Amino acid sequence: MEKVFIQSKPLQEKGFIRFDLQREWQYPAMRQELAQLQQAFADLPLDPYAPNTTRFRRYSRAIILPWNGTLHWLPNHVREDGVEVCEYFQGTFNAEYVDEYRAFTPLTEETKANPLLHNIIQYDFAQTFWDARDLVLPIHVGVHLVKFDVRPGEEAFASPNHIHQDGEPFTFAHLITYHNVQGGINVIAHTECAGKQLDEVSESQILDQFLMTEPLDSYGVCDKLVCHYVSPVTCGPDDEYAERGMLLIDYTPTVIAIT
Repeated sequence: MEKVFIQSKPLQEKGFIRFDLQREWQYPAMRQELAQLQQAFADLPLDPYAPNTTRFRRYSRAIILPWNGTLHWLPNHVREDGVEVCEYFQGTFNAEYVDEYRAFTPLTEETKANPLLHNIIQYDFAQTFWDARDLVLPIHVGVHLVKFDVRPGEEAFASPNHIHQDGEPFTFAHLITYHNVQGGINVIAHTECAGKQLDEVSESQILDQFLMTEPLDSYGVCDKLVCHYVSPVTCGPDDEYAERGMLLIDYTPTVIAIT
């Protein structure tokens, strides 16, 4: 696939962007690659930090070399018990885990090799903007597969469960699976809304509010310019289950600052 990246930076102007990769991209193997990515959500392990059994997750880390655009997956951390995990730390940006590294099951090697996943990572990176000094070192890429899977009477929600910033300069979200979902409304808001519930902010503080329903419906945010939130997911009373699977990708510089 020959990728054509957008040269302008609307993300820098607005603080967020919305786009639909299924409309923007058409190439012969795309349907098969998307199906493989969707299948990766079928066997996601439980999120060990979820307060219930409705959130499932894998997480892996990679780097992009800005000078040539190549992507390299980073090795997993091997615990003392021999289990391989990938650790994630948000510090004060997630009040639920301020001083805690969370350790998740990594992506499978098959998923890491998926060409569509590579294309999405590269495309998202092309939408970001950086200081020149950031681009002489690798850019860290965090890749999350997160699934909400609920039955009648259950509710699944993101962590943290309020309007928030992530701590990474840029985060992108791509819908991969979607069945029988009630809720799951995305909200983009002004930065002063961080830490608040949706009903605590005025309409004037909300920049956009939307529902993603089709595979590869996507959005991206610049963390210092906006906050974001997704409402809890439930299923309808006549449905056996609801599923919402998201591919989340964040980008962080590896410039070293010694103080």
